[in-house]
Amino acid sequence: MFKQIIKIDESKCDGCELCVSACHADAIGMVNGKAKLIHEDYCDGLGGCLPVCPTGAIAFEEEPCCRLSTHSAASITHLNQWPVQIKLVPVNALYFENANLLISADCSAYAYGNFHQAFMENRITLIGCPKLDDEDYSEKLTAIFKENNIRSVMIVRIEVPCCVGLENAVKTAIKNSGKLIPWQVETLSTEGQILEESLVF
Repeated sequence: MFKQIIKIDESKCDGCELCVSACHADAIGMVNGKAKLIHEDYCDGLGGCLPVCPTGAIAFEEEPCCRLSTHSAASITHLNQWPVQIKLVPVNALYFENANLLISADCSAYAYGNFHQAFMENRITLIGCPKLDDEDYSEKLTAIFKENNIRSVMIVRIEVPCCVGLENAVKTAIKNSGKLIPWQVETLSTEGQILEESLVF
């Protein structure tokens, strides 16, 4: 599993403290007049500090995270990156390059018990709920598709009406990206059954 984290080149830092104010996670502080990542585990990888740095001292790097495991093979996670919320992921995250994406309604993982093994393995996972988030994901997804080489997209949704919004957002984003990206849909019942064969386009 990987996450993006910021790295600060202290030789370029002029001590303006703009990045400290821009970091909502309280991960950056000042040490001897230079910006420093003082709480690496707090860094959310969203990069709010990058655009405010006047000297270009801050950059993204991708680092491995710990993979939790237990004695049961069925309980091993297949999450390959962080964050996973559509509205939180950086558009230009390194893990998007040549990625197979899983774009899922966030409740799908609770409806389908074998969700990690069936859908997440070897994919970058993005989740959201257009009803609860009250936003159209198509603009963010269009940017992700345009700026990265996405190999394929799998959509996993529940049979409920609000999930249509997620599916439509992905379709719109693929169309607006101007790219031919293979995509497929898996529809789950609220009881956790796969209702339809995967539709591949």
